[in-house]
Order: sequence, then structure tokens, then C-alpha cells
Amino acid sequence: MKQDRQYSDIPGTYVFDPHHSMQGYQLNMFCMSLNNPDNRDKFRQDEVAYLDGFPLTPEQRQAVLTRDWLGLLQLGGNIYYTFKLAIFDRRSMQYVGGAMSGVTEQEFTDMMITGGRAVEGNLYTSEEK
Repeated sequence: MKQDRQYSDIPGTYVFDPHHSMQGYQLNMFCMSLNNPDNRDKFRQDEVAYLDGFPLTPEQRQAVLTRDWLGLLQLGGNIYYTFKLAIFDRRSMQYVGGAMSGVTEQEFTDMMITGGRAVEGNLYTSEEK
């Protein structure tokens, strides 16, 4: 059972803790399988059939097929593993960050170059008024 953690009160934070690790184990193993060129070829040929080899939840499976980058993290994905899927798609980390943030790749890149997100509005839930 998931326990509340100190970071549970920070909206949009997905810490890869033991609970998250267990939740996303199969998802992360799928992502790691893409390190193998033969597996990449199989996945490229038929994504749905390839995913049949991994006991993913329906939500995890859908997140992979739709490339729901934020959803992958919410469903137990580790960013370092899920980024293997982005690399498979020839996407940059800035693209993925932008997709998770609701901005374009260039807007995300520009935001990071100029110091990142503004701290305004980035509060603990308990600090919101």
C-alpha cells in the first residue's frame, strides 16, 4: 500500500520510490528492451503485438501507444527508462519535457535556457490558499 511521503504534497512530482518502482516494473522492462536492436525492429513492425510480451496494465499499454509521456511517469515509469521510447521515436528530452509541460519543444528549451519555470504557483498543496 502506498504511504504518504513528504513529497506527496507537491503537485506534479512523481518520485521514483519503491511503490512507484513496483507499479512500473513491467513498463520499465519494456522500455529497457528497446536497448536491443532486434527488439526495436520487432516493436517498429508491430507495436501492439510487441507489447503483448509484457504484462502491462491497460493504462500503461495505452500510454505507450499514444506516447503519453507524463502518463508514463504517473503509471510508474522512470524517466531514464521511458526516455528510451523517446529515443526510439527520435525525440529529444526537450521535446518530452515540452509535451509534459504543455508547450512546444522550442518553448521548453527557451524556458530552460532562461532559468526554468517561475517559482510562483509552484507550492506545496498545503500552501495553496
